[in-house]
Amino acid sequence: MNLDWGVIWTYRHALLNGALLTIVLAVVTMLLAVPGGILLALMRLSSNSLLRNASLWFVEFFRNLPLILLIYWAFYVLPIAFNVEFSGFTTALVALVLNVSAYNAETFRAGINSIRKGQLEAALAMGMSRRQAMFKVVIPQAWRRILPVLASTWISLFKDTSLVSVIAVGELAYTAMQIRAQTYRVLEMLTAMAALYWLMGYPQAKLVDWIHKKYGVKE
Repeated sequence: MNLDWGVIWTYRHALLNGALLTIVLAVVTMLLAVPGGILLALMRLSSNSLLRNASLWFVEFFRNLPLILLIYWAFYVLPIAFNVEFSGFTTALVALVLNVSAYNAETFRAGINSIRKGQLEAALAMGMSRRQAMFKVVIPQAWRRILPVLASTWISLFKDTSLVSVIAVGELAYTAMQIRAQTYRVLEMLTAMAALYWLMGYPQAKLVDWIHKKYGVKE
């Protein structure tokens, strides 16, 4: 077998740009999906049945669709059915945000429900509105409980960004596959892609382990 590892160095800038786009996609997704998840969780816990049902249907729909199908649907179906067309990056971002927001909503809802009802009632008795009690008393405490779960969701999201390569978003997986197709260096490029994902993912995984140890709540 004739291997040429020099091809990795030759295309290092393209691979690093793909890795950078992977990071950007994951970060922007989480920045949008966290407030989206909080909003959906609060809607699910609302006394308004319309808001509760809207959140329920949203979460159950997007949480149970395969992400790859959601990406294809946003990229191919939206332009045809609704005359709405996005760039590949925007399409990937929309699909990821919808999917991760649905998961985050359940994470936040579980965290909020884990706070004893007496604390909410005490805040209401002190004259706070329900909204003030939720944002000043319940949600700050829920953060500690859900932080380890959110960290794990981040790791999963970071790896799932590779799925957007199917719609030609130039992140790491897509870039490596394009170089592979140009150079016919399958083993070298797949090894480079795996190494870059590992180098980016391993420190994050260890950070998640630390978060679980430091902030994990044991009843």
